[in-house]
Formats: sequence, C-alpha cells, structure tokens
Amino acid sequence: MQLRNSSARYGWISIVMHWGVALVVFGLFALGLWMVGLDYYSAWRKEGPDLHKSIGITLFAVMLLRIVWRLLSPPPPALASYSRMTRIGAAFGHALLYLGLFAVMIAGYLISTADGAGIPVFGLFEIPAVVSGLPDQADVAGEVHFYLAWVLVIFAGLHGVAALKHHFIDRDATLARMLGRKA
Repeated sequence: MQLRNSSARYGWISIVMHWGVALVVFGLFALGLWMVGLDYYSAWRKEGPDLHKSIGITLFAVMLLRIVWRLLSPPPPALASYSRMTRIGAAFGHALLYLGLFAVMIAGYLISTADGAGIPVFGLFEIPAVVSGLPDQADVAGEVHFYLAWVLVIFAGLHGVAALKHHFIDRDATLARMLGRKA
C-alpha cells in the first residue's frame, strides 16, 4: 500500500491517523466518563486523570501532524458522483470534526492548568500552564469539555453512519478509499 494519498484513495499514513484518532477519541471519552465516577479512595483517582491528560496531549500533537500531513499529501478529491450538497456537507462535517477535536482538547488543557500547574505527559515531560487563573476557569472549561466531548462523539458516530450509507446504500468508494482499497 502507498504511504501518500493518491487521487483514487488514501495512503497508509492518512488511514492510520484517521482510524487511530477515532479509536483514541472514543477511548478518551470512555475513560473520561469512567474516571469522573471514581471515589476519593480509588487507586485510579490520580492515575485515571493523569492518563487521560497524557493521551489527550499526545492526541493534540497527532492532530497537528495530521493537519501538516493533509497539506503535504492532500486527500483524494470528492467522488464525481457526489452532489453539490454532499460535497458541502462532507467539507462542513470534516471541518466540524477537526474544530470540535481541537476545542475539546483546548478546554481540557484549560481545566488542567487552571491552578497554574503544568500537565505531566506520561511522566516524561511537562506542558506548562500558559493560561491560568481566569475567573471560574476550571468550571467553565469543564462544562465546555464535557458537552463538546458528547457532541464530538455523537457527530463522529454520525460520520461513521454516513460512511456506511455511502458503502451499502450508495455503493460508492467513500469507505473503500479510507480502507486503502480502490473503488
């Protein structure tokens, strides 16, 4: 399989980033829901959030790389069979997914740095608290993070349903291209 995207399909790097980000987003969502229910005496009370933050920071870096990769290796053009509305919807949907991901991660950063402390990443290094001390920073960012995470996961699910619709109902190459296959 090719590394770079072609006019017919996505390359290996784009495919791995796409499916990897999807798995990590759903995993972080599940971890986030689980960890907010931990009680004070749970062994995971500190480790759960630390893991969530470390994975979230790593995801942020991967998303930055993903944007650079899209510039270096543009995705295949929309299929000729797509209507104008489908093209607009796909562009709008992808933009919302990217913006939603970054907004959730920035809100998470603002929660974690509200007290002025940096964010340790897997115990290897620390991301400094550049923004802290805003009025109700942790509470407001927490609300934004929570609700945007739900919106993002629901929208990502709809994105998956749309891909299945293209594959099984429209019988076009949309899903096949993201699996690295030709139409």
